[in-house]
Amino acid sequence: MRGWGHARHVAELRAAIDARGLAPFVDWQPYAAAGTLPALYRGARVLLLPSLYEGFGLTALEAMACGTPVVTTNTSSLPEVVGDAALLVDPRDTDALADALVRVMTDDTLAKALGARGLARAPAFSWERTARAVQEAITSTLGGSRL
Repeated sequence: MRGWGHARHVAELRAAIDARGLAPFVDWQPYAAAGTLPALYRGARVLLLPSLYEGFGLTALEAMACGTPVVTTNTSSLPEVVGDAALLVDPRDTDALADALVRVMTDDTLAKALGARGLARAPAFSWERTARAVQEAITSTLGGSRL
């Protein structure tokens, strides 16, 4: 089924969740429709994005724009996107991921600070700004010729 991930990984993750008695606390969903994402982000206590490879970090940016605290990894472009608006950890260090998640879940002051920093940082990114940067790159590559 589209949106549910790789069957083997999903089975391993579900088994780990069940083995720890966490199933009642996990709401396993396929990809959400774009119109429902803001409400899901705003309703979340934290976004955990333990990505090994991330092209840009749109998921983290979406959560930040909704004021949701973010815990993500110090890999790829994520540190440049989230700045100081997220807790960054090594994606292969499960203890560090767990510690960061527990910190946000149990420290209201930290959660509110991360949410506020995310709200302040998110407007620095826009589709218009992205389009202008792409246009400038193309223009530069073409030797200054306008499109």
